[in-house]
Amino acid sequence: MTATVAEIAKLFGSFDGDRSNLPSFEAIYPNRDAPILRNVDGKLTLETMTWGVPPPAKASRPVTNVRNLKSPFWRSMLNTPERRCLVPVTSFCEWEGEAGSKRKVWFGRTDTPLFSFAGIWRPTEEGPRMAFLTTEANDTVGAVHPKAMPVLLKQEDHETWLTADYDDATSLARPFDDALVEVVERESDS
Repeated sequence: MTATVAEIAKLFGSFDGDRSNLPSFEAIYPNRDAPILRNVDGKLTLETMTWGVPPPAKASRPVTNVRNLKSPFWRSMLNTPERRCLVPVTSFCEWEGEAGSKRKVWFGRTDTPLFSFAGIWRPTEEGPRMAFLTTEANDTVGAVHPKAMPVLLKQEDHETWLTADYDDATSLARPFDDALVEVVERESDS
């Protein structure tokens, strides 16, 4: 996520929160902070949250990607618009290759340099934590990672994601239009 605060405001509109420039996030990993936008008292607010929601009791690692939208573990957050957020990104990565020789393949949008994932968040003892939704991969992403891809939102879907009821909001969890997704970088073998 390498966009500036001014670029974020241009895409998402006016928001509260820190108006100074964000650092450039060349790569965001689990258990690291990432910028998000969420509604606070009816006003879009920019802040950072740690990526990875504490897991259900039987798991040990934080959960970074939400796929089963009917799971009771996620349903309470998905049912509550205040627990939904937009995760702004300039590209996202999937890994290709065999174990021991994997390399990153970066994807972006063809129609905009900045876009968002559908995210959810919750408060924890360590501070607020977030994850983003995934869905079936489209053909472009599926050629590298056939299992899933992030839920990418169009600008006109931001309000629906942040305010609509469960059914309308989760209807956005679908593979993104192939014509609007492209490989922007393939790391070379090292």
